[in-house]
Amino acid sequence: MTGPHAEPPVAIVAGGGAMPLQVAAACRATGRPYVAVLLEGFAKPAEWPGVPQIVIRLGAAGAAIDWLKRQGARQIVLVGDIRRPSILSLRPDAGAARHIARIGMKAFSGDDTLLSAIRQVLREEGFDPVGPTRFLAEAQAPSGLLTRLGPSAMALADIARGVAVVRALGAVDVGQGAVVQQGLVLGVEAIEGTDALLSRVGGLRRDGPGGVLVKLVKPGQDREVDMPALGPRTVENAIAAGLSGIAFEAEGALLLDRAGMVERADSAGLFLLAIHPDDHVGAATAGAAI
Repeated sequence: MTGPHAEPPVAIVAGGGAMPLQVAAACRATGRPYVAVLLEGFAKPAEWPGVPQIVIRLGAAGAAIDWLKRQGARQIVLVGDIRRPSILSLRPDAGAARHIARIGMKAFSGDDTLLSAIRQVLREEGFDPVGPTRFLAEAQAPSGLLTRLGPSAMALADIARGVAVVRALGAVDVGQGAVVQQGLVLGVEAIEGTDALLSRVGGLRRDGPGGVLVKLVKPGQDREVDMPALGPRTVENAIAAGLSGIAFEAEGALLLDRAGMVERADSAGLFLLAIHPDDHVGAATAGAAI
């Protein structure tokens, strides 16, 4: 609980992965107090020693909101990896059930609609939901090449093809990524996530130059909450899948440990390219396989 003159703590609603801990580190570096709502099965309580915290399952939103109000939190950052549950597995507590009854089942039709509904609920409860980029501005990259090696003409054509595919996926709130090799779409990202996509396409690659992973922000996506994220593990999985590079949206995708990503990509001859998608529209057939 904060005192009458203390700065209210930031509430970090933490899923899995490194980014919630990076947000916590940024808060510490600036002296901003914070508390943690750790999502059961995703965040690891042992990684948050000494931090005021509550561990909840995804359906216990009512308990989390009550606890955050007692902590005096107002600004909330939703960050980290989670797997979107089905409504049948959610087992909402009384508070969550009231909100679900009000916002309706339609909110569970896709990631964007669900996140928009969550933000709406948080605002109605008096909170200010914000994105991790408020704390990690350096996690986004401007347009340009990050690695020593750049894309070939064929890889650029694959990027253009990937942009078209990912935009089509995003328009129906399905996924944020696709892998294209020599004009062929080897796989698209849905609920399984990027790591599983890369694992799957490794066995589908064709002979010749490796494919490209393209990761974009969905059209109309809420950039405060659900940004595509890439990290060293993404690079390792892309190498294992035999890809030639990764293209991601400039000033959109979040990079976990950019220096580590670049170092590993350079050592493997993989390119990392931050793109403005509109610059890669209309060239999807150039260099494609017949």
